[in-house]
Amino acid sequence: LKYSAIQTDQSKRLGYFMDWDHSYFTMSDDNNYMIWHFLKKCYANGWIYKGQESVPWCPRCETAISQHEMLTEDYKEVVHESIYFELPIIGKKDEYLLVWTTTPWTIPANIAVAVSVKLEYSLVEGTTGDKFWIAKDLVKTVFGKDYKRIIKTVNGKELVGVKYSGPFDDLLAVSKVAKENSEKFHIVIATDENILPISTEEGTGLVHTAVSAGTEDFKLGKKYGLPMIPVILDDASYMNGLGFLSGKNAKKHPELILNHLKERDEKGENWVFKIERYKHRYPGCWRCKTELVWKVADEWYIAMDQKSDNRTLRQRMIDVAKSIKWMPEFGLDRELDWLKNMHDWLISKKNRYWGLALPIYECKKCGHFEVIGSKEELKKRAVKGWDKFKRHTPHKPYIDEVVIKCLKCGEEVHRTLDVGNPWLDAGIVPYSTIKDNNQGEPLYLENNEEWKKWFPVDFITESFPGQFKNWFYAMIAMSTVLEDTNPFKTVLGFATLLGEDGRPMHKSWGNSIAFHEGADEIGVDVMRWMYARHNPAENLLFGHKRANEVRRQFYLLLWNIFKFYRDYSVIDKYTVQRHAELGSASNNGSRNPLRSEASKFGMTNILDQWILSLFAQTETTVKQSLMKYDIQTASLNIEQFVSDFSTWYIRRSRDRVGPSAEDKDSKNNFYEVTYFVLKNFSIILSPFMPFITEEIYTTLTNKESVHLTSWPKIELEIDQKLIADMLLVREVAESGHRVRKELKIKVRQPLASITITLPKEKHFIDKKNQREYDILLQDELNVKEVKYKVGKKDIEVEYDTKITAELQLEGDVRDLLRSIQQKRKELGVQISESVKLVIPKKFEKFGEMIKRQVNANSIGIGEEMKVEKNI
Repeated sequence: LKYSAIQTDQSKRLGYFMDWDHSYFTMSDDNNYMIWHFLKKCYANGWIYKGQESVPWCPRCETAISQHEMLTEDYKEVVHESIYFELPIIGKKDEYLLVWTTTPWTIPANIAVAVSVKLEYSLVEGTTGDKFWIAKDLVKTVFGKDYKRIIKTVNGKELVGVKYSGPFDDLLAVSKVAKENSEKFHIVIATDENILPISTEEGTGLVHTAVSAGTEDFKLGKKYGLPMIPVILDDASYMNGLGFLSGKNAKKHPELILNHLKERDEKGENWVFKIERYKHRYPGCWRCKTELVWKVADEWYIAMDQKSDNRTLRQRMIDVAKSIKWMPEFGLDRELDWLKNMHDWLISKKNRYWGLALPIYECKKCGHFEVIGSKEELKKRAVKGWDKFKRHTPHKPYIDEVVIKCLKCGEEVHRTLDVGNPWLDAGIVPYSTIKDNNQGEPLYLENNEEWKKWFPVDFITESFPGQFKNWFYAMIAMSTVLEDTNPFKTVLGFATLLGEDGRPMHKSWGNSIAFHEGADEIGVDVMRWMYARHNPAENLLFGHKRANEVRRQFYLLLWNIFKFYRDYSVIDKYTVQRHAELGSASNNGSRNPLRSEASKFGMTNILDQWILSLFAQTETTVKQSLMKYDIQTASLNIEQFVSDFSTWYIRRSRDRVGPSAEDKDSKNNFYEVTYFVLKNFSIILSPFMPFITEEIYTTLTNKESVHLTSWPKIELEIDQKLIADMLLVREVAESGHRVRKELKIKVRQPLASITITLPKEKHFIDKKNQREYDILLQDELNVKEVKYKVGKKDIEVEYDTKITAELQLEGDVRDLLRSIQQKRKELGVQISESVKLVIPKKFEKFGEMIKRQVNANSIGIGEEMKVEKNI
């Protein structure tokens, strides 16, 4: 069992996040005996029964597949040989029923041919003179133009009762059934549209009915009292009594039937009309993916529609499902759709050794059966074998040593040899895994009041496609039976992982990525973030291109923020201040120094105030989203914060740090704020991206691990006015950059002024910060003055584009600075290292500023720029 627990602020109690491992549960005494208890309650309600049905069957596992194990993802597109075969009508010369099937191996099991009384059928004369009955609407589809004429057309009811011959009537098993059931053998029947609706989209409108080899066939047979011919063993080998077929495998050698019919045609008989390759979706075993067959078998079921206390299990489960919070909400609709339409729950597995030993004891003499509900009850009822079993887990072979006495006739009774459906193991976990820490016993049976403190669990999550039928269903079913309540409060269902081309991943398609390959080439943090930021209700498209987008848009932004802080703090020899180190607030509830000592923490700078306020807002949103299990909202808010942190705060603060920065207070304030945000942000992000956050946190703090740290208590006040105003500043800046591009005036060229026209509904809320906003816009857009007007439309900006000689010279200085920095990079000069510099004479009056900006230890005047590395 794998599970983890968290403590929520609201409830102050643990909520279990459960996953399951079948090998653990099947070997667990607690799990097994709790399932016995569940089955006993089903038995007491009259819901356990043994039924003979035609069931999906895996010939490799040699066991039945229950309806809820028929997973959509296990249906594959395959190509089978289909056959249009001819069945000669008794008493009619050269007249045949034309029947189509995609499972030729079932033809020896044919008992009847079904037609619809809602359809018309035509007797068509072929080119050889043979006459064939086929649905009127399918004549052209099947024959094309290769027929002489349509002799007549009748309603389907006119064909009901027609008798015909089959190609395998000479086989012993077939002839035996024919003799014993002559009136109902090889006869045309009217279908029941509720059981087997017949369409004219494919086939011939006459349906091959093999009562022992199809679910609908079996139901029709049951309705009309038709006999059946069992044809295959558990491994899909043909049974004895089938002549040349006996012992040969029907699924492994489908050509047996087709080749036999073709050989007989070559001898002058008429059985094969045509054989075609047919592509369709066909189910496979959910465990081994082997193609399924259908087989009649005696299995144990839990009834969905048998009433107990005037309510069926189906009705009760529907009510319980409605009491659960489903994420996304349409998950409830999917679960209800399944619950309203599912069959009885097939709970037995034949021919399996490992697994839950079903505690069902059926008397072979009188047919009475009962369910044992506990180890104690089994000990009390045992008349033989207890000493051999008592020291063992309730599994084969030891459990089968125990013999009880039939309560009805007194005969000795052994346990049924079947094991249980594995989803019984998965569904019982809320009852078997909440245990007494001291005794290790399930609280549900030992101390029910204590158990109720922990039940229902807070949260579970699993994939959408199969779990509505499987885990979600199993837990709801078992909790409904035991307590008539929900086993969990909230369930998050997620969709499927596909290749980034939108197709399922396959090696042959080249879009499959093994986990170790993704971990090595993409990185697990990036992979985790791809999952976290995705809407779980939609399929996730996974691949290297999409991973690179996530890396570029988020991961590298965060890393570059950290790298900028780390590199420049070393250059500036910054030491973390006490109030920055304590900024996350200690667990003793002391007042946050960021709040109480605002002036010491750089709160005078509008950018510092903004990023701290934005961080506090982000932390609140992330925490609230996680408490609601809304990972996507949390992730997208984190992603937006990193974008804002990088593209606005860091970019607008670059001039505040480094050798050229003169304002030491502003420099220290930047480092303290950035340290505080990075340290606490790494804690918040650590559940999402454990590795990059570990690197950031341990480097910043020298502490052992971010994952040993509690969630930070951020007590900063959130200034919503400032956040809204800064958003407007950035919108204006974006408009300003767009207009500069349109004017083809680069940002390095200073301009005299910009006039910003704001619509009435857009304005700065906090007027006291107007000057700081203007300075930000002046620096960002490189203008000397910011002016405002009120307009009626969107934000508009207009520059004074007159470039004076002085403005031109300033622009040239910026170009020079850029060229010098580029030359430093080419020379491999580190940020902390100085250079020797020569500049043209026209820049002489800017010499000290240039020297400071590019970290030059000497500067000279010459005809052209020169940059030399100090040796």
